[in-house]
Amino acid sequence: MIKLENISFDHCIKCTICTVYCPVAKATHLFPGPKQSGPDAERLRMKSSDFAEKSLTYCTNCKRCEVACPSDVKIADFIHQAKWNHLKKKKIRIRDFIMSHTDLVGSAATKFSTLTNFFVNLQITKFAMYLILKIPYQKAFPKYEKLTFSKWFKKNSKDQSNYDEIVTYFHGCFVNYNNHSLGKDLIKVLNAMGVGVQISDEKCCGVPLIANGYLDKAKKNGIHNIKALSEKHKSNKGKIIATSSSCTYALKHEYAHLLQLDNSEIKNNIDFITKYIFDKFENGLKLDLKPVNMRVAYHTPCHLERMGGTIYTIDLLKRIPGLELVILSSECCGIAGTYGFKSEYYEISQEIGSDLFKLIEDSNPEYVVTDCETCTLQIEMNTKYKVLHPITILAMALKK
Repeated sequence: MIKLENISFDHCIKCTICTVYCPVAKATHLFPGPKQSGPDAERLRMKSSDFAEKSLTYCTNCKRCEVACPSDVKIADFIHQAKWNHLKKKKIRIRDFIMSHTDLVGSAATKFSTLTNFFVNLQITKFAMYLILKIPYQKAFPKYEKLTFSKWFKKNSKDQSNYDEIVTYFHGCFVNYNNHSLGKDLIKVLNAMGVGVQISDEKCCGVPLIANGYLDKAKKNGIHNIKALSEKHKSNKGKIIATSSSCTYALKHEYAHLLQLDNSEIKNNIDFITKYIFDKFENGLKLDLKPVNMRVAYHTPCHLERMGGTIYTIDLLKRIPGLELVILSSECCGIAGTYGFKSEYYEISQEIGSDLFKLIEDSNPEYVVTDCETCTLQIEMNTKYKVLHPITILAMALKK
């Protein structure tokens, strides 16, 4: 529960700029807006949980209300706490359990990846998931790798200890189970910078667990990750870096603000990868890069914008020779992790992302670039463009 000494809703000045900036309130009348559901309603919820209403469930936790707020009110945190503390689940929904327990599902799916990848995107399978699990049949699921990234890394990382500086890479679930190539690109880039890479015994950062109401499990994962990352940091004194903007935000901010965990041992040592590379460039690092000669459109993920990290990604992209960069107006893609994979929110999710999809089409790029894995899925499912991570483009530009 939110503790009285941590209350910030009295800082709200009723300007309603958060509601103007909210993509959900813009897309549907079912959500009254962050101010009404957050600070305004929290005063009533403190008196009685009867004042919690179903409209809370439409919040995507995109944090754009907090980006807009001039008073630094933790609006989304109030809404999320109220959503799961007051609107208790009456029953466990299999769909939400599957989508939130990524380590459990991912470990099994990688072991049987050939079968998983074949069956999960069959039309008959998708139709069955729609009828039974209420997962929109329009959605496509990412393919699973044949083994986890952590297992691949342990077999291919013997030379990483030879570098003077070593960072700890929090690779996250998507790289671990679905996209090894991004992790490999990261290692290639950091090694070219003279930096070695190690990984910890990590668990899911907790973002999908938080989004589906499994806060106790998210706390357990958080406690585990804080301990594992702290031990790695103490052993090599290097930074903790991540390639997922949402994982980074969870480790740095959600653990303390939402899950009320003490992450002080790691918080100031965690960097999103583009911020880490930006600091290296500012300290005189020079990479030997070749022109990539392509036109890309850059989409800002919501959680990266909340951390103020967009400028570092844009700076990195501007340094890559031959890259024609179109910076899109900041628009939420609408998927919000597992939100867009639920039938009851699918139309809202699509409406939220519609402006972004049009911006992408109008910019006529060869590729789209973004720092978030679920934004990648949403854009690739709703446009004709392949989406690349900034680190992948930097790896493409390396001469060696």
